[in-house]
Amino acid sequence: MSANGIRLHVAECGPATGEPVLLLHGFPEFWWSWRHQLAALGAAGYRAVAPDLRGYCGSDRPPRGYDLWTLAGDVAGLVPALGARRAAVVGAGWGGAVAWTLAALHPRVVSRLAVVATPHPLALRRAVRRRPWRWVRPLRDVAFFQLPRLPERSLRRDGGAAAGAFLTAGAGSGWSATPEFAGVAAHHAAALLTPRTSHCALEYFRWAARSQGRPDGVRFAEAIDRPVDVPVLHLRGAEDPWVPEDVVRDSARWAPDHEVVTIPATGHFPHQEAPRHVTEVLLRRL
Repeated sequence: MSANGIRLHVAECGPATGEPVLLLHGFPEFWWSWRHQLAALGAAGYRAVAPDLRGYCGSDRPPRGYDLWTLAGDVAGLVPALGARRAAVVGAGWGGAVAWTLAALHPRVVSRLAVVATPHPLALRRAVRRRPWRWVRPLRDVAFFQLPRLPERSLRRDGGAAAGAFLTAGAGSGWSATPEFAGVAAHHAAALLTPRTSHCALEYFRWAARSQGRPDGVRFAEAIDRPVDVPVLHLRGAEDPWVPEDVVRDSARWAPDHEVVTIPATGHFPHQEAPRHVTEVLLRRL
C-alpha cells in the first residue's frame, strides 16, 4: 500500500469491512511477529493489518525518514489507504513509540491505543536522564549503533544471529528454551538479512540518540508533550529486563485514561512469548 510517499508491505486478516486494527512491530521484529494476533483478531471480525515499518523487509527502504515525525506520518497515511477514517493502533517497541507519536500528532486517525513494553517517549527520556545507571545495557547498544558500518555488519554476522540474541536477552524466563524459539529466531534473522534492512533498522536508534541535542529533537518533544485523548492500554511483561514498571506507569502523565496490564512470566516481547494471553487482553479491551 502507498502511504506518505512510500510503499508499505502489509499482512491482513479478517473482513475488509471490519474495524481496522494496526499492529506495529518493534526491533528486531517485522510484521510476522504479530502472526498470532493477526489470526485471532481477524477471526473476531476485525480487519487486522500488520505492516512492515519503513525500512523493513517488504516495505520501501529509502535513505532517510527514520524519525518519529515521519514514521507516524507513514502510519497516519496508511489509515485512509485502507479506506478508513480511524483505526485502533497496537504497537510494540519502536512500533509503540510510533503509536504514541501518532496519537499525539495525528489524533483524528486513532480510535484506541495499545502499546506493548513501550513507555511514552517523554517518560522514557525522563527516566534515562534521571537514573542513567538503570539503562546500562540499552544505552551501550544505542551507543554502539551510532558507529558507521560496524553495527550493520554485526547484525548480519553469522546469518543474522544477532536477532536471536536480542530476543533472548529481552525475553522472560523460559521462552528461549521452548521448541518454537529456534524457528522464531530464524525468521527474525532472515528479516534482518533482507537487503538494507539492517541499516534502516539502526537508523531509528541513530535518530533517537542524535536528535536529543538538536532543534528537531526539541521541537519533537514539544509537539508530543500533550495528553492522548483516547483510552490507552499498556501491556508489560512481568520480567521485562529493559523497561521498569515505574517508567511504564509514568506514561500516565500523557494519557489520562491509562490502564496497565502485566503479563506474567514474560519479558519485552509478551505478544510473542504469551500470544494467547495478550490476544485475550486485546480482544477484551478493543
